[in-house]
Amino acid sequence: MSDLEIRRLGRTEMKPRALGLGCGYLGNPQKPDQEAIATIREAIERKINFIDTSPEYNLSEHRVGLALNGGWREKVYLQTKVGSHPKFLRNFSKKATIWSLENSFRKLRTEYVDSVLIHGPRYDIEAPLGHCLDVLQNWKTKERIGHIGIGVRQHEFHQRAIETGVIDIVLSFLDYTLLSQSIIKTTIPLALKKDIGIILASPLNGSLLAGPEPKINDLQKNQNSILPPSLVGGPTDPTVLPYAHKMWKWCKDHGVNIRDLAIQFALNAPVEGNGIVLTGPGNPKEFKEVYKSATTNVPLSVWNDFESEFGIKLMRTS
Repeated sequence: MSDLEIRRLGRTEMKPRALGLGCGYLGNPQKPDQEAIATIREAIERKINFIDTSPEYNLSEHRVGLALNGGWREKVYLQTKVGSHPKFLRNFSKKATIWSLENSFRKLRTEYVDSVLIHGPRYDIEAPLGHCLDVLQNWKTKERIGHIGIGVRQHEFHQRAIETGVIDIVLSFLDYTLLSQSIIKTTIPLALKKDIGIILASPLNGSLLAGPEPKINDLQKNQNSILPPSLVGGPTDPTVLPYAHKMWKWCKDHGVNIRDLAIQFALNAPVEGNGIVLTGPGNPKEFKEVYKSATTNVPLSVWNDFESEFGIKLMRTS
């Protein structure tokens, strides 16, 4: 592909580009504000028009607010989350939700956010769908929020949230990548049936598919650690590393950048033009690398060879 097509996000009728900018790594307090601002504006200048952040990502909301100041806000759809601010982590009460929204809007320097997601409930989905969802619906009625969604790993939580009838967007992560495609049998067909917008995040599985050789870090050395559901199969899961390394080695031997395959694979997920891929660079250089991977064609012969080796087929979205 030579350009990023315009998609839709289900019944929201938002029209984002196929690739959105996740700002999780842009909140790093060890990095300067200007680096994050430059990354966001570089993305917008390349016609990226969907920006995702969260109060969980350290300085991310503050920096997104700075980057979108001065006329940049009008160029993008803006999404943030509730339920994950460190002050009220996984607290989905009315008080916590209102406080989080007010705090986020202040940091983002905006009176309106296009979408807000319930963020990361780990073991229980009913509490988030109670008072928290009531508050979000109220803010939507007051036209402070455009659309409501959920960002969580468990597919059964996606299903339960969609059953409420008021969820417009589902954000999933780590489950439509070169390493796992489990969402193709669960959430994707349900979301398409209900016309729910689909956001596929973490296409590079942390750094495992980003290009550098996968390494065992300190977390991966603890083979006996029990991971929460959100991290199973992710970059800190030691069971995933050998498979990721095998893919990396195959790509190196065949003169292929694994990042190109990973991004192209996610962009071609079978969402029927009804969803986007969300990627999270940490600086302008990383954004440019991902953008290049997203807009450079990978020869069909490479995909055929990759499928023969790993049994993973490029779906070719419409």
